Amino acid sequence: MGRAQLIDAVRNSACLLAGSRKDYDPLLELAEGVRFVCLGESTHGSHELYRERARITQRLIAEQGFNGVVVEADWPDADRVNRYLVGRSDDADAEEALAGFRRFPTWMWRNTVVVDFVAWLREQNGKTLFHGMDLYSLYNSLDAVVKYLSRVDADAAERARDRYACFESLINGGEGELYAQALRLGMTRPCEDGAVRQLVELQKRASGAVDPELFSAEQNARLARNAEAYYRAMFGSRISTWNLRDRHMAETLENIAGYLVRRDGYARVVVWAHNSHLGDARATDMGDTGELNVGQLLREKYGSEALLIGFTTYDGTVTAADDWGGPPEHMRVRPALEGSIEELLHQVELPRFFLPLRGAGEALGELREPMLERAIGVVYRPRTERQSHYFEARVAAQFDGVVHVDRTRAVEPLERAQAWTAKPPETYPSAL
Repeated sequence: MGRAQLIDAVRNSACLLAGSRKDYDPLLELAEGVRFVCLGESTHGSHELYRERARITQRLIAEQGFNGVVVEADWPDADRVNRYLVGRSDDADAEEALAGFRRFPTWMWRNTVVVDFVAWLREQNGKTLFHGMDLYSLYNSLDAVVKYLSRVDADAAERARDRYACFESLINGGEGELYAQALRLGMTRPCEDGAVRQLVELQKRASGAVDPELFSAEQNARLARNAEAYYRAMFGSRISTWNLRDRHMAETLENIAGYLVRRDGYARVVVWAHNSHLGDARATDMGDTGELNVGQLLREKYGSEALLIGFTTYDGTVTAADDWGGPPEHMRVRPALEGSIEELLHQVELPRFFLPLRGAGEALGELREPMLERAIGVVYRPRTERQSHYFEARVAAQFDGVVHVDRTRAVEPLERAQAWTAKPPETYPSAL
């Protein structure tokens, strides 16, 4: 099949997104009876990608009864939002409820789209859980476990302090990376045993319970156990740490689903994370190097009951940093490279559309062949874009559908540093 024929086939299969109430009807049909709807993103800073995920999620909650939203964020920060949604916090509004997101990159969740979405969730009277599934909050999670037990069982709290003292005595509540460095330099022994013992005790306490505070404490203890393993492996194989992180995310989804079944009798969960976590890794060069991800793990266990939706964009602007830990900047996104899936979808000449891929017929068969695909995280390096942000993927095997927004703009952070408010340059140097 020639290039022009493939573009025509995509155009014929595409469902135009015109801003009407019927947008995403085909996606909702695919979601019927599904346990997990995974909504990705090709950047961590594009307004329209957040907005379209919110629109889809609102329909899934309102029309199909989805009762959980799980995002690529740390448990304690997202749990503050969850407490606000169910009326168990002193936060006055959605923006204040998001104030727990203080760790870089804050704009991922402290942005205007998420504020509006959290406000909408609050209006649903706390029926939908909102939780995080990442594992970077080692010390906040340790603290949360001790604080919970201090309220309900002083003896158990003292045992937790003793087990976690290995962490605290070294760096007194610093970042997990410092624990990893201390292990590497031989400055401390591994704290694995205490983290495991504390998790086991809380799991026994929480078994079969539907107490939201106890459930949260159990998840923080599990996060501490998994984060300890993650940071212990940090100076080893990158593949090992990636796999530990995504296995933790998948395990968190399983635990949230189990809690929802106990609470409501069923579990249907929407997941928000980057495409790199939610597209099936086996269809990318990640899989070729031994990396797995959440999308793969869900497909392996749940098959068609996991719906994986990718999001792509061709050009525009993005909120990102030029290095890890830097301030958010308002950056211009280069037009996608020739031969990439984004450039192909651009050639369809529709401003935004949904492309169903589950069971794609012969006309879309070439989308099962490897193509370049772009991934912009919290760091964007346009001067080395080909090396830094592209990989090979078979998109029709990676996802069950793709939402393409041809031109996107930078998501608006709640805190706008000078680097963000400055107008992005029109062009970058031509060297890749």
